[in-house]
Amino acid sequence: MLEPIRLLWGTVVLRPYVFVFLAAYIAAAWRHIGWKRTLLYIPTGYALAWLSEFSSIHWGFPYGDYFYIPSTAGRELWVFGVPFMDSLSYVFLSYCSYSLAVFLLSPVTVWSGNLITLETSRIRRSWRALFLGAFLFTLLDIVIDPVALQGHRWFLGQIYGYRHEGFYFGIPMSNFGGWLLVGVVLTGALQILERMPFLDSKLRLPVNRLSWMRLLGPVLYFSVILFNISVTFYIGEILLGLVDLFLFLALLVPTVFLTIHKNSKISAETVHTYLCLHSSISGPTHPLPVDPDLTRHLAQNGSWDLQKSGD
Repeated sequence: MLEPIRLLWGTVVLRPYVFVFLAAYIAAAWRHIGWKRTLLYIPTGYALAWLSEFSSIHWGFPYGDYFYIPSTAGRELWVFGVPFMDSLSYVFLSYCSYSLAVFLLSPVTVWSGNLITLETSRIRRSWRALFLGAFLFTLLDIVIDPVALQGHRWFLGQIYGYRHEGFYFGIPMSNFGGWLLVGVVLTGALQILERMPFLDSKLRLPVNRLSWMRLLGPVLYFSVILFNISVTFYIGEILLGLVDLFLFLALLVPTVFLTIHKNSKISAETVHTYLCLHSSISGPTHPLPVDPDLTRHLAQNGSWDLQKSGD
Protein backbone atom coordinates (compact mmCIF):
# COMPACT_ATOMS: atom_id res chain seq x y z
CA MET A 1 0.00 0.00 0.00
CA LEU A 2 2.84 2.37 0.83
CA GLU A 3 4.80 1.48 -2.32
CA PRO A 4 2.49 3.34 -4.80
CA ILE A 5 2.59 6.40 -2.52
CA ARG A 6 6.39 6.24 -2.41
CA LEU A 7 6.58 5.95 -6.19
CA LEU A 8 4.09 8.78 -6.65
CA TRP A 9 6.20 10.99 -4.42
CA GLY A 10 9.24 9.90 -6.41
CA THR A 11 7.44 11.07 -9.57
CA VAL A 12 6.83 14.49 -8.01
CA VAL A 13 10.49 14.79 -7.01
CA LEU A 14 11.80 13.52 -10.35
CA ARG A 15 9.30 15.43 -12.54
CA PRO A 16 8.48 18.69 -10.72
CA TYR A 17 7.92 20.54 -14.01
CA VAL A 18 5.00 18.23 -14.84
CA PHE A 19 3.23 19.12 -11.61
CA VAL A 20 3.97 22.83 -12.03
CA PHE A 21 2.20 22.66 -15.40
CA LEU A 22 -0.60 20.60 -13.83
CA ALA A 23 -1.07 23.26 -11.13
CA ALA A 24 -1.19 25.90 -13.88
CA TYR A 25 -3.89 23.83 -15.62
CA ILE A 26 -5.98 23.75 -12.44
CA ALA A 27 -5.63 27.51 -11.97
CA ALA A 28 -6.50 28.21 -15.61
CA ALA A 29 -9.38 25.78 -15.95
CA TRP A 30 -10.95 26.45 -12.54
CA ARG A 31 -12.61 29.69 -13.66
CA HIS A 32 -12.86 28.78 -17.32
CA ILE A 33 -14.69 25.46 -17.36
CA GLY A 34 -15.61 25.26 -13.66
CA TRP A 35 -13.98 23.40 -10.80
CA LYS A 36 -16.08 20.25 -11.28
CA ARG A 37 -15.04 19.84 -14.90
CA THR A 38 -11.47 20.78 -14.03
CA LEU A 39 -11.13 18.01 -11.46
CA LEU A 40 -13.16 15.45 -13.41
CA TYR A 41 -11.05 15.93 -16.52
CA ILE A 42 -7.86 14.91 -14.70
CA PRO A 43 -8.80 11.21 -14.38
CA THR A 44 -10.78 11.32 -17.67
CA GLY A 45 -7.95 12.79 -19.72
CA TYR A 46 -5.40 10.60 -17.98
CA ALA A 47 -7.37 7.40 -18.68
CA LEU A 48 -7.84 8.22 -22.38
CA ALA A 49 -4.16 9.13 -22.75
CA TRP A 50 -3.00 6.00 -20.92
CA LEU A 51 -5.18 3.78 -23.13
CA SER A 52 -3.69 5.37 -26.26
CA GLU A 53 -0.14 4.80 -25.02
CA PHE A 54 -0.79 1.27 -23.76
CA SER A 55 -2.32 0.43 -27.14
CA SER A 56 0.63 1.86 -29.04
CA ILE A 57 3.37 0.07 -27.13
CA HIS A 58 1.52 -3.24 -27.58
CA TRP A 59 -0.17 -2.95 -30.99
CA GLY A 60 1.38 0.12 -32.64
CA PHE A 61 -1.81 2.18 -32.70
CA PRO A 62 -2.34 5.14 -32.74
CA TYR A 63 1.22 6.54 -32.48
CA GLY A 64 3.11 3.86 -34.34
CA ASP A 65 5.64 1.30 -33.17
CA TYR A 66 7.42 2.72 -30.13
CA PHE A 67 8.45 1.42 -26.72
CA TYR A 68 9.16 2.62 -23.22
CA ILE A 69 12.47 2.03 -21.46
CA PRO A 70 11.85 1.47 -17.73
CA SER A 71 15.10 3.20 -16.75
CA THR A 72 13.37 5.00 -13.87
CA ALA A 73 11.30 2.04 -12.67
CA GLY A 74 11.51 1.91 -8.91
CA ARG A 75 12.16 5.66 -8.75
CA GLU A 76 8.86 6.93 -10.15
CA LEU A 77 5.38 5.56 -10.76
CA TRP A 78 4.76 3.44 -13.85
CA VAL A 79 1.32 2.05 -14.73
CA PHE A 80 1.49 -1.23 -16.67
CA GLY A 81 4.53 -0.18 -18.67
CA VAL A 82 3.60 3.50 -19.12
CA PRO A 83 5.16 6.31 -17.04
CA PHE A 84 2.46 7.92 -14.90
CA MET A 85 3.77 11.43 -15.57
CA ASP A 86 3.60 10.91 -19.33
CA SER A 87 -0.12 10.19 -19.51
CA LEU A 88 -0.78 12.86 -16.88
CA SER A 89 0.86 15.44 -19.15
CA TYR A 90 -1.88 14.92 -21.74
CA VAL A 91 -4.38 16.51 -19.34
CA PHE A 92 -2.82 19.97 -19.31
CA LEU A 93 -1.52 19.73 -22.89
CA SER A 94 -5.00 18.99 -24.27
CA TYR A 95 -6.73 21.56 -22.07
CA CYS A 96 -4.40 24.44 -22.96
CA SER A 97 -4.75 23.54 -26.65
CA TYR A 98 -8.53 23.59 -26.33
CA SER A 99 -8.42 26.81 -24.32
CA LEU A 100 -6.31 28.54 -26.95
CA ALA A 101 -8.61 27.29 -29.72
CA VAL A 102 -11.69 28.70 -27.96
CA PHE A 103 -9.86 31.98 -27.34
CA LEU A 104 -8.93 32.29 -31.02
CA LEU A 105 -12.51 31.59 -32.11
CA SER A 106 -14.15 34.01 -29.64
CA PRO A 107 -14.68 37.78 -29.83
CA VAL A 108 -12.57 39.71 -27.35
CA THR A 109 -12.63 43.23 -25.97
CA VAL A 110 -10.62 45.37 -23.60
CA TRP A 111 -12.91 47.00 -21.03
CA SER A 112 -11.70 49.07 -18.06
CA GLY A 113 -8.22 47.67 -18.53
CA ASN A 114 -9.44 44.05 -18.57
CA LEU A 115 -9.39 41.72 -21.56
CA ILE A 116 -12.75 39.95 -21.73
CA THR A 117 -13.30 36.89 -23.90
CA LEU A 118 -16.87 36.79 -25.19
CA GLU A 119 -17.01 33.05 -25.58
CA THR A 120 -20.21 31.03 -25.50
CA SER A 121 -21.27 27.43 -25.17
CA ARG A 122 -21.80 27.30 -28.90
CA ILE A 123 -18.15 28.19 -29.51
CA ARG A 124 -16.87 25.84 -26.82
CA ARG A 125 -18.90 22.95 -28.26
CA SER A 126 -18.28 23.69 -31.93
CA TRP A 127 -16.55 21.43 -34.45
CA ARG A 128 -14.16 24.33 -35.14
CA ALA A 129 -12.99 24.27 -31.53
CA LEU A 130 -12.74 20.47 -31.74
CA PHE A 131 -10.44 20.34 -34.74
CA LEU A 132 -8.50 23.53 -34.01
CA GLY A 133 -7.86 22.24 -30.47
CA ALA A 134 -6.67 18.89 -31.88
CA PHE A 135 -4.39 20.67 -34.37
CA LEU A 136 -2.86 22.86 -31.65
CA PHE A 137 -2.42 19.75 -29.50
CA THR A 138 -0.49 18.09 -32.34
CA LEU A 139 1.60 21.22 -32.84
CA LEU A 140 2.71 20.92 -29.21
CA ASP A 141 3.98 17.41 -29.89
CA ILE A 142 5.89 18.58 -32.94
CA VAL A 143 7.91 20.71 -30.51
CA ILE A 144 7.94 18.29 -27.56
CA ASP A 145 8.63 14.87 -29.05
CA PRO A 146 11.97 15.49 -30.82
CA VAL A 147 13.59 16.94 -27.69
CA ALA A 148 11.97 14.29 -25.46
CA LEU A 149 13.52 11.64 -27.69
CA GLN A 150 16.88 13.15 -26.63
CA GLY A 151 15.97 12.70 -22.97
CA HIS A 152 19.31 11.08 -22.15
CA ARG A 153 20.92 14.50 -22.73
CA TRP A 154 18.82 16.31 -20.15
CA PHE A 155 16.91 15.62 -16.94
CA LEU A 156 14.03 13.73 -18.60
CA GLY A 157 16.17 10.65 -19.13
CA GLN A 158 15.90 8.14 -21.96
CA ILE A 159 12.48 6.65 -21.28
CA TYR A 160 11.25 5.75 -24.78
CA GLY A 161 12.29 5.17 -28.36
CA TYR A 162 11.04 4.22 -31.84
CA ARG A 163 11.88 0.93 -33.49
CA HIS A 164 12.12 2.71 -36.83
CA GLU A 165 13.69 6.16 -37.01
CA GLY A 166 11.35 8.77 -38.41
CA PHE A 167 11.77 11.59 -40.90
CA TYR A 168 11.27 14.54 -38.53
CA PHE A 169 14.30 14.61 -36.21
CA GLY A 170 13.84 10.91 -35.59
CA ILE A 171 10.06 11.07 -35.10
CA PRO A 172 7.87 9.05 -37.53
CA MET A 173 4.87 10.77 -39.12
CA SER A 174 2.59 8.11 -37.60
CA ASN A 175 3.26 9.64 -34.20
CA PHE A 176 1.85 13.00 -35.24
CA GLY A 177 -1.14 11.32 -36.86
CA GLY A 178 -1.77 9.56 -33.56
CA TRP A 179 -1.55 12.83 -31.64
CA LEU A 180 -4.07 14.42 -34.00
CA LEU A 181 -6.48 11.52 -33.47
CA VAL A 182 -6.02 11.50 -29.70
CA GLY A 183 -6.31 15.30 -29.72
CA VAL A 184 -9.76 14.95 -31.30
CA VAL A 185 -10.73 12.40 -28.63
CA LEU A 186 -9.46 14.49 -25.70
CA THR A 187 -10.94 17.74 -27.00
CA GLY A 188 -14.18 15.88 -27.62
CA ALA A 189 -14.10 14.69 -24.01
CA LEU A 190 -13.78 18.30 -22.84
CA GLN A 191 -16.73 19.23 -25.05
CA ILE A 192 -18.80 16.35 -23.63
CA LEU A 193 -18.08 17.64 -20.13
CA GLU A 194 -19.14 21.09 -21.35
CA ARG A 195 -22.52 19.64 -22.35
CA MET A 196 -23.22 18.33 -18.85
CA PRO A 197 -25.16 21.09 -17.04
CA PHE A 198 -24.91 19.39 -13.64
CA LEU A 199 -21.18 20.14 -13.77
CA ASP A 200 -21.78 23.88 -13.92
CA SER A 201 -20.42 25.88 -11.00
CA LYS A 202 -20.43 29.52 -9.97
CA LEU A 203 -16.69 29.91 -10.41
CA ARG A 204 -16.45 29.68 -14.14
CA LEU A 205 -15.91 32.68 -16.40
CA PRO A 206 -13.58 35.32 -14.95
CA VAL A 207 -15.27 38.32 -13.36
CA ASN A 208 -14.25 41.98 -13.32
CA ARG A 209 -10.59 42.39 -12.35
CA LEU A 210 -10.05 38.61 -12.62
CA SER A 211 -10.92 38.55 -16.34
CA TRP A 212 -7.21 38.26 -17.16
CA MET A 213 -7.33 34.72 -15.77
CA ARG A 214 -8.98 33.64 -19.04
CA LEU A 215 -5.54 34.11 -20.60
CA LEU A 216 -3.93 31.50 -18.34
CA GLY A 217 -4.85 28.65 -20.69
CA PRO A 218 -3.26 30.25 -23.78
CA VAL A 219 -0.30 31.40 -21.64
CA LEU A 220 0.17 27.82 -20.43
CA TYR A 221 0.19 26.66 -24.05
CA PHE A 222 2.96 29.03 -25.07
CA SER A 223 4.85 28.37 -21.81
CA VAL A 224 5.03 24.64 -22.60
CA ILE A 225 6.47 25.46 -26.03
CA LEU A 226 9.02 27.88 -24.56
CA PHE A 227 10.06 25.34 -21.92
CA ASN A 228 10.80 22.75 -24.60
CA ILE A 229 12.54 25.27 -26.87
CA SER A 230 14.78 26.25 -23.94
CA VAL A 231 15.71 22.61 -23.33
CA THR A 232 16.33 22.12 -27.05
CA PHE A 233 18.88 24.94 -27.16
CA TYR A 234 20.34 23.82 -23.82
CA ILE A 235 21.28 20.40 -25.23
CA GLY A 236 22.77 22.02 -28.33
CA GLU A 237 20.14 21.06 -30.92
CA ILE A 238 20.39 24.40 -32.73
CA LEU A 239 18.58 23.46 -35.96
CA LEU A 240 15.69 21.88 -34.07
CA GLY A 241 15.57 24.87 -31.73
CA LEU A 242 15.37 27.30 -34.65
CA VAL A 243 12.58 25.29 -36.28
CA ASP A 244 10.67 25.23 -32.99
CA LEU A 245 11.23 28.97 -32.53
CA PHE A 246 9.83 29.59 -36.00
CA LEU A 247 6.73 27.52 -35.17
CA PHE A 248 6.33 29.41 -31.90
CA LEU A 249 6.48 32.82 -33.56
CA ALA A 250 4.32 31.66 -36.48
CA LEU A 251 1.57 30.97 -33.96
CA LEU A 252 2.17 33.72 -31.38
CA VAL A 253 2.36 36.68 -33.78
CA PRO A 254 -0.93 35.92 -35.60
CA THR A 255 -2.58 35.29 -32.22
CA VAL A 256 -1.58 38.75 -30.98
CA PHE A 257 -2.64 40.55 -34.16
CA LEU A 258 -5.88 38.57 -34.40
CA THR A 259 -6.71 39.57 -30.82
CA ILE A 260 -6.04 43.24 -31.59
CA HIS A 261 -8.14 43.01 -34.74
CA LYS A 262 -11.08 41.37 -32.96
CA ASN A 263 -11.03 44.04 -30.26
CA SER A 264 -11.06 46.84 -32.86
CA LYS A 265 -14.05 45.36 -34.70
CA ILE A 266 -16.39 44.73 -31.77
CA SER A 267 -19.04 47.29 -30.77
CA ALA A 268 -19.78 48.53 -27.27
CA GLU A 269 -23.41 47.50 -27.73
CA THR A 270 -22.41 43.92 -28.44
CA VAL A 271 -20.15 43.84 -25.39
CA HIS A 272 -22.84 45.26 -23.14
CA THR A 273 -25.41 42.81 -24.44
CA TYR A 274 -23.05 39.94 -23.78
CA LEU A 275 -22.28 41.15 -20.26
CA CYS A 276 -25.98 41.54 -19.51
CA LEU A 277 -26.61 37.97 -20.65
CA HIS A 278 -23.64 36.75 -18.63
CA SER A 279 -24.16 38.51 -15.33
CA SER A 280 -21.38 36.51 -13.72
CA ILE A 281 -18.97 38.67 -15.71
CA SER A 282 -20.44 42.14 -15.51
CA GLY A 283 -22.06 42.55 -12.10
CA PRO A 284 -24.36 45.39 -11.10
CA THR A 285 -21.56 47.69 -9.97
CA HIS A 286 -19.65 47.72 -13.27
CA PRO A 287 -22.12 48.59 -16.06
CA LEU A 288 -20.98 49.82 -19.44
CA PRO A 289 -22.23 53.26 -20.54
CA VAL A 290 -24.68 51.87 -23.09
CA ASP A 291 -28.40 52.65 -23.37
CA PRO A 292 -30.24 49.59 -21.94
CA ASP A 293 -33.11 50.13 -24.41
CA LEU A 294 -30.63 49.84 -27.27
CA THR A 295 -29.17 46.74 -25.66
CA ARG A 296 -32.59 45.07 -25.51
CA HIS A 297 -33.20 46.09 -29.12
CA LEU A 298 -29.91 44.51 -30.21
CA ALA A 299 -30.67 41.29 -28.35
CA GLN A 300 -34.22 41.08 -29.74
CA ASN A 301 -33.03 41.67 -33.31
CA GLY A 302 -30.31 39.05 -33.17
CA SER A 303 -27.18 41.20 -33.14
CA TRP A 304 -26.09 38.98 -30.26
CA ASP A 305 -28.61 36.18 -30.27
CA LEU A 306 -28.31 34.19 -27.05
CA GLN A 307 -30.14 31.18 -28.49
CA LYS A 308 -27.72 31.03 -31.43
CA SER A 309 -24.62 31.97 -29.47
CA GLY A 310 -24.92 29.34 -26.78
CA ASP A 311 -25.30 30.31 -23.11
